[in-house]
Amino acid sequence: MGMKHVVVVGLAVLGAATAANAGPPAGGTISGKVTYEGTPAKMKPIDMSKEPSCAKMYTTPPTSETVVTGAGNTLADVVVYVSAGAPDDAAPSTAAVFTQKGCRYIPHVLPFVVNQELKIQNEDQTSHNIHPLPKLNREWNKSQPPGTPAITEKYDKAEFIPVKCNIHPWMHGNFAVLKNSHYTVSNETGAFSLGSLPPGKYTITAWQESYGEQSQEVTISGSETKTITFVFKAKPY
Repeated sequence: MGMKHVVVVGLAVLGAATAANAGPPAGGTISGKVTYEGTPAKMKPIDMSKEPSCAKMYTTPPTSETVVTGAGNTLADVVVYVSAGAPDDAAPSTAAVFTQKGCRYIPHVLPFVVNQELKIQNEDQTSHNIHPLPKLNREWNKSQPPGTPAITEKYDKAEFIPVKCNIHPWMHGNFAVLKNSHYTVSNETGAFSLGSLPPGKYTITAWQESYGEQSQEVTISGSETKTITFVFKAKPY
């Protein structure tokens, strides 16, 4: 009995030591901020009076999210991704989830990988009609009454796809179907970070639904962090 106990403890200690030596995954990081110059269009409050079940969920009407700004001229909801320099990734086993709640799309911008399962759920007390408008992928248009199961779909080509609801005209969102998993979305401070990048030369692209795309080339040589900034020209109309 004593010998067995020692062997088990020894293996446990060895396993812990191996895990400790492994450390975080090797690679560099590209981080930074997305900002704008100029005067962006003012986002108008959304009138949901025609859908009382959603309108009652807000003390003050929400505003449209075509351009989401923060203090210091920062931009949120900008997809920042590796557009060149990284191999295509196989689709992860987890689904990307797009939620309809309060007659809005959450998140407003949803990035995921080619052939990854997309799960669309309705948490409202009203029906929705989800209508993505792709140019490269197959177009579909599906009704989803309240309490019905999630809609599942996949896209086999990379592209940015606007999404609308045919029942509630103020509902707008975006799918960002990408070739690899090196992507992120800027937060309310405009900040973004792409980690675990092996040494190499990368093209980093930032996409904003109204302002288009910008790209920069960045070389990672080890485990360093490179900082870049994307500055979009705001359109007042």
